[in-house]
Amino acid sequence: MTRVDLHLHTTASDGRCSPHELVERAAQAALTVIAVTDHDTTAAVSDVHRLAAERGMEAVTGIEITAIEDGRDVHILGYFFDPLNEALGTWLAAQRAARIARVEAIGARLEALGMPVDVRPLVSQAAREPRRSLGRPQVARLMIEAGYVADSREAFDRWLSLGCPAFVPRAGPAPETVIDAIHDAGGIASLAHPGKRGLEARVAPLAAHGLDAVEAFHPDHDGLLVDRYVGLARELKLLITGGSDFHGDPAHGLEPGSVTLPPGEWARLQKVRHARR
Repeated sequence: MTRVDLHLHTTASDGRCSPHELVERAAQAALTVIAVTDHDTTAAVSDVHRLAAERGMEAVTGIEITAIEDGRDVHILGYFFDPLNEALGTWLAAQRAARIARVEAIGARLEALGMPVDVRPLVSQAAREPRRSLGRPQVARLMIEAGYVADSREAFDRWLSLGCPAFVPRAGPAPETVIDAIHDAGGIASLAHPGKRGLEARVAPLAAHGLDAVEAFHPDHDGLLVDRYVGLARELKLLITGGSDFHGDPAHGLEPGSVTLPPGEWARLQKVRHARR
């Protein structure tokens, strides 16, 4: 039976599992197709492909790239692109540099709020491993270790999310620019978890620009939202993606395969993938 999870993260960005650990957990969940979609990096792609093949699974190239629109993050998933594309690699390096600067600014903000955490080890590790991508979840873990919050949900809900005291806005490319970058590298672009961020009104304009798919199946989408985005994708003739958005964070209670993409939708993606190739 085909079981597909196209939204997974590793320690190359803000996940808690190494590529090996992730593949093992995916195999235990009886997944047959996986995609690691680390934030703004493809550092884990080659390892995941090799390890998945050893366990009899198919791994497809994936990424989750952060765009900025009206001060909020808009995440675009990319699939089936060339991870060695030079232009994309240069562009992603700039994205990761902006992430480091943001983590440093959040650290300064937390110190001003009376909750000092030492982000220097994170920044140093990013310097040693330039393809590693930093983000707020790593800061949240420091806050947990310092005893300021009980878990990552509290860290985001009270301190790190938009409108919270330690939130630091970031500059970044528009969603259209991210879509173009994925296309230029030969990939398919999907709007990540649109229900989570209230992006329904943006789907049609982005589809007009060239967005290929929408992530209808996601843990933050209940049955009504799944039906809404499946219907919208059909109306706009978009493909559909989906997955667990697994990070290995116990506060979320998710595992690889907690949410999967129906086999029929995977077959449609495959058809377009091969047609473009």
